[in-house]
Amino acid sequence: MPHPVQDFNQRIIDEFRANHGRVGGPFEGGRLILLTTTGARTGTPHTTPVGYLPDGGDRILVIASAGGSPRHPDWYRNLVANPQVTVESGVFTYEAKAVVLTGEERDRAFARAVESDRGWAVYQEKTDRVLPVVALHEIARPGPPNINASSPGEAVKLVHDVFRRELALIRKELAAGTGTSTLGAQLRVNCLTFCQGLHNHHTGEDVAMFPFLAERHPEAAPAFDRLRAEHEHIAALVEELRETLSGTDLDIVRAEVDRLTTELETHLTYEEEQLLPLLEHA
Repeated sequence: MPHPVQDFNQRIIDEFRANHGRVGGPFEGGRLILLTTTGARTGTPHTTPVGYLPDGGDRILVIASAGGSPRHPDWYRNLVANPQVTVESGVFTYEAKAVVLTGEERDRAFARAVESDRGWAVYQEKTDRVLPVVALHEIARPGPPNINASSPGEAVKLVHDVFRRELALIRKELAAGTGTSTLGAQLRVNCLTFCQGLHNHHTGEDVAMFPFLAERHPEAAPAFDRLRAEHEHIAALVEELRETLSGTDLDIVRAEVDRLTTELETHLTYEEEQLLPLLEHA
């Protein structure tokens, strides 16, 4: 007999994987992962679409809300029994260790979530249980990240699109803050997480990708010189954004994010024009 929740989840999972993390319906425009846990009783893998919160560094946060149900969701009970999980972002797939937050750390994280989306508070009001907040710590592995792409060129384009989508979400969140006088704690974390991710990506290109391609395509040296210079310019913009995030003036933050968005899009477009043909050839 069909199970409505399972059928709904499977449709989301299929759409998520087919479109590298882009879905419609209730998850459209949100931050979503596919979380695969090991069944506490069966030992079989179970995959569930779950909303997440950036948390900087090598971890993200998920909240076991179950829509305010009186019972914890199955995925939460599974990861308590078996903390090693698999995370799919639509572009990256990686193993992670699940850690349930407790005490003040849990309360601060949940307060950030509520500040960014009142829906979390609504779920908490529906139930007597305290909604668990879980940190998913990426487990480091040697070598490059596992990108769900069929070619190096597609991998670069998908990673670029991750930055485009995250900036669009941050700009949307900043627009929603019109009329307020303070920068939300979770929004600040979102911006800082984006900044760190962009820095890591550009560092990887400078250290590994560009030298690899330059050795094989010396005629492209002017393009690599320009790209490295643009990395330095964008790094300066990122640092200016970091400085504004220590204040509370939303107008200044919006202006810095808009400026970074414009400069980064120009850079990403040029990089794709120059690198994708070389990567496909390689």
